[in-house]
Amino acid sequence: MNDELTELLSAAQKVAEAARPKEFEVDLADFLSRFYEDVAPEDLVGKDPMDVVGPATHMLRLGANRPQGTAVVDVFTPTVAANEWTCGHTVVQVITDDMPFLLDSVVAAVTEQGKALHLVAHPIFAVERDVAGALRAVLPGSPDEAPDSATRESWLHLEIDLDSDPASNAALEEVLLKVLRDVREAVEDWQRMTAQALALAEELRVAPPVSVPEKYSEEAAEFLQWLGEGNFTFLGYRTYDLVRDPDPVALVSQPGTGLGLLRSDRVQSQSFSEMPPAVRAHATEPRVLVLTKANSRSTVHRPVPLDYVGVKRFDDEGVVIGEHRFIGLFTSSTYNQSVTQIPVLRRRVDELFELTGFPPTSHSGKDLLQFCETYPRDDFFQTDAEELFPIARAVLQIHQRRQTRLFTRHDRYGRYVSALVYLPRDRYNTHVRERIQNTLLNAYGGVSVDHSALLSESVLARLHIVVHMPRRTPIPEVDEALLERELADAVRSWDDHLEQALLTSVGEERAGGLLTRFEGSFPEAYKEDATAREAVPDILNLDELGESGISVALAQPAIVASLRDRRFTIYRAGPAVSLASVIPILNGFGVEVLDERPYRISGSDGIERHIYDFGLRLPDEDMPNEDTFTTRFSDAFLACWSMNADSDRLNTLVTTGGLDWREVAAVRAWVEYARQIGSPFSAQYMIEVLVSHTEIVQLLVKLFEARHHPADNDARKAKAIHHEVLTALDSVASLDDDRVIRQLLGIVLAVLRTNYYQRIDGAPKRWLSFKIDPREVPGMPLPRPMFEIFVTSPQMSGVHLRFGRVARGGLRWSDRREDFRTEVLGLVKAQMVKNAVIVPVGSKGGFVVKNPPPMSNREAFMAEGIDCYKTFISGLLDLTDNLVQGEVVPPPDLHRRDGDDTYLVVAADKGTASFSDIANGKALEYGFWLGDAFASGGSVGYDHKAMGITARGAWESVKRHFLEMGVDTQSEDFTVVGIGDMSGDVFGNGMLLSEHIGLVAAFDHRDIFLDPTPDPAVGFQERKRLFELSRSSWQDYNPDLISAGGGVYSRSLKSIPISKQVRKALGIEDSVKSMTPNDLLHAILQAPVDLLWNGGIGTYVRARSETDAEVGDKANDPIRVTGSQLRCKVVGEGGNLGLTQLGRIEAAENGVRLNTDAIDNSAGVDTSDHEVNIKILLDRIVQDGDLTVKQRNELLAAMTEDVADLVLANNYWQNMLLSNGRA
Repeated sequence: MNDELTELLSAAQKVAEAARPKEFEVDLADFLSRFYEDVAPEDLVGKDPMDVVGPATHMLRLGANRPQGTAVVDVFTPTVAANEWTCGHTVVQVITDDMPFLLDSVVAAVTEQGKALHLVAHPIFAVERDVAGALRAVLPGSPDEAPDSATRESWLHLEIDLDSDPASNAALEEVLLKVLRDVREAVEDWQRMTAQALALAEELRVAPPVSVPEKYSEEAAEFLQWLGEGNFTFLGYRTYDLVRDPDPVALVSQPGTGLGLLRSDRVQSQSFSEMPPAVRAHATEPRVLVLTKANSRSTVHRPVPLDYVGVKRFDDEGVVIGEHRFIGLFTSSTYNQSVTQIPVLRRRVDELFELTGFPPTSHSGKDLLQFCETYPRDDFFQTDAEELFPIARAVLQIHQRRQTRLFTRHDRYGRYVSALVYLPRDRYNTHVRERIQNTLLNAYGGVSVDHSALLSESVLARLHIVVHMPRRTPIPEVDEALLERELADAVRSWDDHLEQALLTSVGEERAGGLLTRFEGSFPEAYKEDATAREAVPDILNLDELGESGISVALAQPAIVASLRDRRFTIYRAGPAVSLASVIPILNGFGVEVLDERPYRISGSDGIERHIYDFGLRLPDEDMPNEDTFTTRFSDAFLACWSMNADSDRLNTLVTTGGLDWREVAAVRAWVEYARQIGSPFSAQYMIEVLVSHTEIVQLLVKLFEARHHPADNDARKAKAIHHEVLTALDSVASLDDDRVIRQLLGIVLAVLRTNYYQRIDGAPKRWLSFKIDPREVPGMPLPRPMFEIFVTSPQMSGVHLRFGRVARGGLRWSDRREDFRTEVLGLVKAQMVKNAVIVPVGSKGGFVVKNPPPMSNREAFMAEGIDCYKTFISGLLDLTDNLVQGEVVPPPDLHRRDGDDTYLVVAADKGTASFSDIANGKALEYGFWLGDAFASGGSVGYDHKAMGITARGAWESVKRHFLEMGVDTQSEDFTVVGIGDMSGDVFGNGMLLSEHIGLVAAFDHRDIFLDPTPDPAVGFQERKRLFELSRSSWQDYNPDLISAGGGVYSRSLKSIPISKQVRKALGIEDSVKSMTPNDLLHAILQAPVDLLWNGGIGTYVRARSETDAEVGDKANDPIRVTGSQLRCKVVGEGGNLGLTQLGRIEAAENGVRLNTDAIDNSAGVDTSDHEVNIKILLDRIVQDGDLTVKQRNELLAAMTEDVADLVLANNYWQNMLLSNGRA
């Protein structure tokens, strides 16, 4: 205490001595010192001593009589005339028992009345009173040292804004008396309320409601426990019964259950009865917790809306019968703890991470957690993760951009609107806040608002504003996009300039319409970066887009740091563009992105629009074909954005090579094809070579155009350009670069046809097709087909190999993106052998999906595959001649460098079993002469799976092998291991071709099936059941029907137990107790059984002289065995490429009986051949009018078994010939 204050209090004491009360004892020096103990000296120094002693002595007289359990309050305006002292303010004095929350509650009540505080003194005294409350003594010294008989009292003295109206002061007294009663009731009952919460927590753990999932009951218990551990200030409690009859549903309090602020026994919950019926219905939902805000504001501790914690009561049937209602305030610890530590909130955080898919340790995950930590905590308790998810996602997408954003949440009970407003931090001030509050208040028709602000290191400030609605008034529908624009419009000057600029630029009539749509729609960040004049072309570009679309503009700014600098602007109508998807596209053009400025433009028409302005630096100051560069660059970007072109570094040829995006697409296709035919150079290296030799690339493109332009092809010009290319190659220093370019030159020269010039509605097709003469391609691996068609687009790539003009084979959906041609070439080798006994030569095709959706989303995955298949078929038909009334009709917009070529037929293969109708639909769309004979096996054709024809054909080989050993597979039991599952065509049908199959083990890509001592009859019936299901896996096999020691195991397991029965059946050493899935599959392939039946996909057997890399089936490298390791007696090759040819030879040399896949599974191709030839024959009769299409179809169906017999006869006699040869 400073000297001036000491002197003042000493003088005040002398003045007080004259007016010392005689009724009780008091040490005036001690009393005055402690009365002003917490008052700042500067608030007292300079006062008249009488004005210092006056408040203290007045309070002594006020406290002269205070009955137990009551409070005394006096609100008055002292004057010298009436009181002999003054302070220039109205005075509030309160004396009551010392208890928590007194000062906070009194101060809050005063300020809620609009009164400002000027001085606060709040000493605590120990006093002695008689039983009637008369003051006997104010004890000196600390109240902590007073005897037990003394009473601790809080003496509050407040000086507030001057109010000379006695009625107003009397009203404030009544307010304060109610507040003090509320404080007393809450404090007296808080322990009982806390105990009730903890008891309910225990009850939920011991007897959770049967209608609520256990995890939610446990969470509710944890939450109540957490509340009772000092995280909630309990202010009131009451038990309610839910009364359903009579209607409407009502919450009726149980008499005598009220505590704290809810002591009074109000019969019915008034707030509940005022809610709409749809909202009241929430009371019957089987949710344990109800977390919300009460209708009233707290009079205790903090003047904020009370927090409402409802705990529903359930009967034994799990039906809601009432509610335990707590009201109070979350304590400061609630707001300081991490959300990950708070029950209920931590689950919502986990749910948000699940919804966003962000890994917690990622940058986005950390941003999301920060969003959760700073999200208004009271709102967080009331907001489900699904409701919060779009807000969180939008907030995270702001990315520190200087813009104003609004996110709102409506209270589920319709009482208020919670609004988060993000705005540039440097624009935030009291005036802006008040304007935002008023805008929101007017928009929703609210009666009051609460606000809080978050100012951090971010460039954005965040306002949280709660708009309270009038009672019984629903929240109105508000155009929040328009509301967001209104909030952003804190400064109007920029918009005024915009209006003038539009009037000058486009005239009054059009400017009026544009201003109606765009005025107030530009965010503050845009206004800071662009002048109103610069906004005019942006508005015009956006307006031209309509409701959706995208356009771009490239310009050279007037003031630049370098002549290479450009501004590239993207205009978007519709959903926002991800910057992460734009930057890689721009980088692909070889430009440096210097900066980016994204803006969201929300017009009054409700259309969401965006502007993204990028600063670019080009590789060189002088671009080739500078006059067309702006158009070429813009068109190329849009082609990449719309996925009509790939985005990669090859697009640098647009900027440095003078090419347009379509020409680059052709070059990219040549690179891709070179990789597929086995170029030793990576695609990346080849691209770097081309980017480094742009002049030669330009010549290659010109050569291609000279050879294939439908109207401007010129052989002499092409020859001259060819010579220029060879001359330019002499200057290429690197041998590897020379090899890359020469291979691409060879590919260009080998192209016989292309759809490059074909159009759809005047626009280039999304895909490119090239018919190639493989004999002219340098480095082409053997064997070389007669013709090859390569189809590519940003979505897919495919190849079709044909070894003769009349050839047949299926199209495969491959998963080998890097080497699908190698896979197809391996398949076509087998096809050649099959077709040797069917048609002259074979063919095969395959395609890959470049950007498949996850397989977990099967519908999307299949839809993408079908779309790519359609593109593949279109690419093939684009280059195939048609027959119209017996005349050859070439495709349009195409220059043929070969002869007539009309015979193109396809069939199903892996992944395309159900696609034949799709292919035939495309053939009909193109008017192709074969019609539905183009693709065999469609809905009007022979269903290979329904016929089981491939498996039946392969089974002829199996039967012949066993007959040579003296075994009849149709009457004698034999053991089998297999590759596949019963949902598959070849495996499923094959394993039903004999009732004597003892299937010991089988596997597919998902599961491993083990039945070490199978019962053939039981196994047959169960396999038949699985086969007849619409979709099945080995997991569907009835475990009760599996022999001892067996089971079904997922291939994803770390370890699989190996029983003694399995060890014996598979010939595994007795010491082995468990195996990894791959080791077990390795053992299954080596099992000592009678038959190995391959009905799957992949290569599982090679020769010892081969490496896994040479096999080209990386997925099965871990389980593959050699031919010499096979211990089966017979191999049935229902699937293609199950063994390499050298692997077959090695197996045969070690006593295994087998043919080749080409022999065993030729029945499918044979059936397709019969179908196509029959259709060609019958279609001529249909065209002549002697047969209707319906009659043709009925005739085809009637011949199904006849065709099957003819096909199987071929298989039988092929095996007979081979058997005789072996003899």
